[in-house]
Amino acid sequence: MPTAVVLVECPDQRGLIARVSALVSSLGGNILQMDQHSTAHEGGLFFMRLEFGYPDSLERERLESDFAGLARELKAMVSVRHPAPRPRCGILVSSHTHCLSDLLYRHASGELAMDPVVILGNHAEGRRWADLYGIPFVPLPREGREDSEAAILERAGAATDFLILARYMRILSPAFLEAYGRDIINIHHSFLPSFKGAQPYQQAYDRGVKVIGATAHFVTGELDEGPIIEQMVQRVSHRDDVEALKRKGRDLERMALSNAVRAYTTHRVIRHRNRTIVFE
Repeated sequence: MPTAVVLVECPDQRGLIARVSALVSSLGGNILQMDQHSTAHEGGLFFMRLEFGYPDSLERERLESDFAGLARELKAMVSVRHPAPRPRCGILVSSHTHCLSDLLYRHASGELAMDPVVILGNHAEGRRWADLYGIPFVPLPREGREDSEAAILERAGAATDFLILARYMRILSPAFLEAYGRDIINIHHSFLPSFKGAQPYQQAYDRGVKVIGATAHFVTGELDEGPIIEQMVQRVSHRDDVEALKRKGRDLERMALSNAVRAYTTHRVIRHRNRTIVFE
């Protein structure tokens, strides 16, 4: 049976699960997985992820139309997602390629339900990984943000469904975000306390931090303030020098980013204001 995923966001109310389940049943569907979350204690919202199989004879247009009707009745935001075709992504990278290589390996081994169609980098290091996995590589100007962003839009604007910043060390302008108009996922180190600017691992070492981490989040116009998808942390000690912090940090960045991309591409993430609901 073909499958679909339905994401629901609406005011909490009696009988929601029954209404959605009844619609699936009326379409001849079979529920495979259902997850829900209610915020009755803080505003009364309801979130659901429903995965189900449906008969080959049922057209997608009928399925989506019936769920659109239910959305109007419930005053809900309802989106229907299908596993095929898989979302096309562009990956942006600078000189550090550990996240890029990890994503490409996981894609090639079938772990990530996405199709990387282009890799764009402002350093040459990304080309070897693009060539290894047979994906086009587009060099970006090292200087001049407008030229870089124009090149990204030209090559990835119409060809991708979302972008991944795999340690792309350039800030994207609000004008670019508006022009691209689709989701962008970023990864960056996150310490407690947070160290910004140059040499964050040296700063962390100098302060004697006990925890390091990485955060994957959606990109918004506010720098590093977008809704968080995944965070990972690891304890460190006085025995870890700067190189050990960097090595552990790279591992956390790889895992956090791949987990975030996996959740996103399997339609497990609902964005609500400046936060996310991420279903396991």
